Amino acid sequence: MQLRILKSAFEDLDRGRAFYAQHGDKVGDYFLDSLFADIDSLASHAGIHAQVWGFHRMLARRFPYAIYYKVNIDVCMVWRVLDCRSRPSRVRQALRA
Repeated sequence: MQLRILKSAFEDLDRGRAFYAQHGDKVGDYFLDSLFADIDSLASHAGIHAQVWGFHRMLARRFPYAIYYKVNIDVCMVWRVLDCRSRPSRVRQALRA
């Protein structure tokens, strides 16, 4: 399956990297490596995750983040990568944008 990561997801990843970079020299890079590994796994596992607010939601393995995506025939589109510690109303609002 082909993966497409939308600009909004890249922006979310960049914000997460900046946050974790404050906690150590390599932590921000580790965050990105970990989340991109999770996203790459969608090439073979897209569509198996529970749906929340019209999106499939995959929880990241190492960080408290969720990857929200949609599946169209042979394309997995990653819409957002959001912090699970956020209020649910903020998550829902982010998914509407």
